[in-house]
Amino acid sequence: MTHTPAPTDRREPREVFGPGFSLFADMLLVGLLTTLACLPVITVPAAFSAASATLRKTIDTGAQATAGACLRHLRTHLSAGSLAAGLLPPLLVLVLLVDAALVHSALPGAGVMAPVLALLALGAAVVGLRATALEAPHGLSAREALVRSAADPRGTLLLGGAALLAALLAWAIPLLLPLLPGPLAFAATVVDLRSAANRRQT
Repeated sequence: MTHTPAPTDRREPREVFGPGFSLFADMLLVGLLTTLACLPVITVPAAFSAASATLRKTIDTGAQATAGACLRHLRTHLSAGSLAAGLLPPLLVLVLLVDAALVHSALPGAGVMAPVLALLALGAAVVGLRATALEAPHGLSAREALVRSAADPRGTLLLGGAALLAALLAWAIPLLLPLLPGPLAFAATVVDLRSAANRRQT
């Protein structure tokens, strides 16, 4: 009679979907903590970088995400540079508000400028998400994020779809807003891991 090993709840390294979808729970926890960390607004880049680092470690090692781990990563990513980059999300929101005003206006050229501004805002969001998912020494590097976005158009499209879906969900179901940073950080992290794997193969 052979002995069957007892099932384990621990994920294997690099296994994205583990037993019981525990990574999904990790993502929700990280999302809620990221939402709290984003409340001062200028901490948004550091909060998303910390979320990405936490999820990356979870995917790499199989260890469960904890509030303590998120807090440690947040302290690591908080810096003068990340706080300065935190001024960009309010500017992005301002662009979207201008875009919404153009849609409802009768100004000449509004029909052209509205979609252009929307695409620019989406592109900025994608580059920003990719920047927050970068590991050292490229952390929060807009230049490196642009390079990787251009070099990996499929990943950029996937991340753009995730950002667009998150925006639609926030508009349609505002109660989901506190949960959205987790999936966005997860999408940015997985896209960066996928891009890194592709670079190693070439």
